[in-house]
Amino acid sequence: MGVRGLQGFVGSSCPHICTVVNFKDLAEQHRSRHPGGTPTIVVDAMCCLRYWYTPDSWICGGQWREYFSALREFVKTFTAVGIKLIFFFDGMVEQNKRDEWVKRRLKNNREIARIFHYIKSHKEQPGRNMFFIPSGLAVFTRFALKTLGQETRCSLQEADYEVASYGLQNDCLGILGEDTDYLIYDTCPYFSISELCLDSLDTVMLCREKLCQSLGLGLSDLPLLACLLGNDVIPEGMFESFRYKCLSSYTSVRENFDKKGNIILAVADHIAKVRRLHQGEKKLEEILPLGTNKALFYKGVASYLLPGQRSPWFFQKPEGVITLDKPVVSIISGPESNWEVPMCTDPESKQEVPMCTDPESGRDVPVCSDPESGQDVPMYTDPESWQDVPVCTDPESGQEISLSSDPEFKQEVPMCMRSESKQKLPVGTNPEFNPEAPMFTNPEIKQEDTINTGPEMKQQVTMVSDPEILQVARAHHVQAESYLVYNILSSGEVECSNSLEDELDQALPSQAFVYRPVRQRVYSLLLGGGGGDTSACPTVKEWFVYSGNPLRHPDLVRPLQMNIPGGTPSLKLLWLSQEPGVQARRLDTLLACFDLSSSREELQAVGSPFEALCCLLIYLFVQVDTLCLEDLHAFIAQALCLQGKPTVQLVDLELDHVDPRAVQLGSLLVRGLTTLVLVNSACGFPWKTADFMPWNLFDGKLFHQKYLQSEKGCTVEVLVEQNRSRLTKFQALKSAVCRACVKENRPISSRRHWRPHHSGRWGRQESSSHRTSSGHSRSGQGQHWRDQGPGSRQYEPDQWRKY
Repeated sequence: MGVRGLQGFVGSSCPHICTVVNFKDLAEQHRSRHPGGTPTIVVDAMCCLRYWYTPDSWICGGQWREYFSALREFVKTFTAVGIKLIFFFDGMVEQNKRDEWVKRRLKNNREIARIFHYIKSHKEQPGRNMFFIPSGLAVFTRFALKTLGQETRCSLQEADYEVASYGLQNDCLGILGEDTDYLIYDTCPYFSISELCLDSLDTVMLCREKLCQSLGLGLSDLPLLACLLGNDVIPEGMFESFRYKCLSSYTSVRENFDKKGNIILAVADHIAKVRRLHQGEKKLEEILPLGTNKALFYKGVASYLLPGQRSPWFFQKPEGVITLDKPVVSIISGPESNWEVPMCTDPESKQEVPMCTDPESGRDVPVCSDPESGQDVPMYTDPESWQDVPVCTDPESGQEISLSSDPEFKQEVPMCMRSESKQKLPVGTNPEFNPEAPMFTNPEIKQEDTINTGPEMKQQVTMVSDPEILQVARAHHVQAESYLVYNILSSGEVECSNSLEDELDQALPSQAFVYRPVRQRVYSLLLGGGGGDTSACPTVKEWFVYSGNPLRHPDLVRPLQMNIPGGTPSLKLLWLSQEPGVQARRLDTLLACFDLSSSREELQAVGSPFEALCCLLIYLFVQVDTLCLEDLHAFIAQALCLQGKPTVQLVDLELDHVDPRAVQLGSLLVRGLTTLVLVNSACGFPWKTADFMPWNLFDGKLFHQKYLQSEKGCTVEVLVEQNRSRLTKFQALKSAVCRACVKENRPISSRRHWRPHHSGRWGRQESSSHRTSSGHSRSGQGQHWRDQGPGSRQYEPDQWRKY
């Protein structure tokens, strides 16, 4: 994460850059400089997850009560000294960082394989050196912080950019995180979460000004340095030969520095010499070996420019005024040089936009918004039409290609268009967010295709045609109140990181497959425009991690038709209507997403707070035939026993041993809870969010204990710890789940009754052609889930059948 090699360089070669500071003292100094102001720290939450997760046990699915308590203590400590915290989470993966995302997911797969090998060999949890964060931690941390009354935001682009922008524009006390990109951004001070001592509020501040002094550079040179060293946008190997060339000509090699440290010094020395020699008179590509990587490199440098900032490394014409669709343009001089950098003012947003020069034509063009990622990128010009053409990333080469016109190629392309709406938003939405929201074309186009737009295409096919719906989805997304809904509506692309799944276990399926039918129905709800017709619905690109998936391309997943009593309601009805009876329609829609409309009576009898859990359990047991009665007993018993246990008692809980199957079951259930977040938000929130938060329903160690007891054949009385009221509730929940499963032709039996060769095919039929009004046919052949090939082929509902 961040700039390659910079963290080690700072720690070993330039320790003076790191200064121990105290947040309480900094807050007092801030208040003296800003009377009446509140010291605010912007927190990059994604960087902090592994530091916040302090429970000793992490293998069993998560110690959510302990984790919630740790977050509460974290917030309480800063609040006590008058510091406000605002938390930012990644809301999407930008296209230019997809390769890096895939690289990390594949690395995680190897780590997870080692974890399961260790569990099978030692029957215990590995040491902290093999720590892997529990599934769903990022998703549920958002809701935990909101429950604790904290301002929590989900980004519309890379979170570190929004964090740095917010910190700069709001004069914040600093940024708390663990990402060397914050040493590159010209923003407020950067503090390390890894060095934070919560008791004293001491931590380390990494000073970018001292870094510049050590390297002989200016602040405006740091983005260039970061791109030459390699970061999440620029692959590390792109300029490897250039870096070694700099090292070979570097005359001040320091013996006390390692090779990487001297490379950083050598590249910085080269940058400093170029600035002194050329003083802005040459284009960047004339003094650096950019080759075919010009566009990507410009994009990498521009990604560090915050609103109103500019880079002296973008060669500029000396003209005072530049005409570009008649915007207002001003010339701003950089404080560290005599260069004048044009800034173009967007007539709608009134914000200044950095300008750079097309290296081929010499024309000035703005740094504009990438239609897929929303991040600022150079906007290059078609030399024949002299019209601005957006730049996109070729997925095979990673290079930028223009979205230009080709009269022989008339396929829709992902061009961004904006739409205005003055309609009122529902209560709870952010009144300040920009009503101009992007809408995208049909994502069924293969990612690897060269993209052009035909001049005869008069109307674009968009993911959603109603700007008001997009506004509402965007507001819930930014305020971290939903999960994946805005991603589906805006770009038709979603992702899910690794889960603790044993790739050698042929009996338990990956959560990516188990919950895919639910997601397919959600896609139908969100993209079908009401009415339930999926024939015109576009496919959705899924980047989900599962065994055997090399993640070279997304899976193209088709929506699955829903069966809702009274027909599929529109999103306007589900999201905006306050009419009587709408809440019942919302619940009908939610149950239809799980294909459990026939189970409504059983679930209503259960009631809150276990209604959501039972819905999930019914779905799981219908989908996965290898789940047995002992598993159901463990799931229900742990949920009931959790209600009466204080956190300290959960901390002291010890296990006889760790079972790899129970590890995977715990992860599978938690991923089901994140799926509930998606469905609930897509259906207009028919259930209270608290009813399926894991700290209210699930504890990893407690589930593991109940699983081991159930496997031993312990009685239900033992599982519920001899508590009569729990026993009564246990029987009620078990009865509801079993009755609902019988309706779906899935009786739940004990593992002791299974035949020795029971192999456990999973998943019922999903094709509507195999359904009847009275139930589901369970005959017919289909692919076993391990035979499902990864890649970009399209997945039809018929492929998800049961043997």
